[in-house]
Amino acid sequence: MSNNRFYYNVIVAGFGGQGVMVIGNLLAYAAMIEGKHVTYLPVYGVEMRGGTANCTVVIASHEIGSPVVGRPQAAIVMNLPSLIKYEPLLLPNGLLFLNSSLIDPKEAFRKDIEIFSTPVNEIAINHGNPKLANMVALGAFNEKTKLVRMSSLFESIEKVLDERYHPLIPSNIKAIQTGADYVKSLSKSSPLNAS
Repeated sequence: MSNNRFYYNVIVAGFGGQGVMVIGNLLAYAAMIEGKHVTYLPVYGVEMRGGTANCTVVIASHEIGSPVVGRPQAAIVMNLPSLIKYEPLLLPNGLLFLNSSLIDPKEAFRKDIEIFSTPVNEIAINHGNPKLANMVALGAFNEKTKLVRMSSLFESIEKVLDERYHPLIPSNIKAIQTGADYVKSLSKSSPLNAS
């Protein structure tokens, strides 16, 4: 048994209808499959679709004191209002995962965090399903952070998606993989990795 204590929290935020709750739910389920301690806390705005929505996921190797996160280590922001709200709250050296399809990366102002921009809507459209931008974001974020195993995410989809959406499981898996592949392609093309 490893003594490595592990604690990571992330806020996922966007407008209603962008599937931010599904991103958080899948991360939480995948971590549970891996035997980690997890909390998942969804918060809905006044209106579901078009209003703001966010959720907090905490994943740890030990019991979690509170699901409420004031200063997250990471934030996945899918729209500009979410960037404005959550960028200031990120811990120094935290990760800001930014949907550059809807947010100009120049809007981010912090110099003490890592800003990782990914055009998730464009990637989803280019792969034939604009509705799966959230899955592309999830795959890219998880490839970047290695928070859970990809196989755990794939296994979670059946548990998280309503049964009527089960025929869409293969396209969801494909979109997660596409997001992950996008991040892998970035690291391959980075001159820093050339020895």
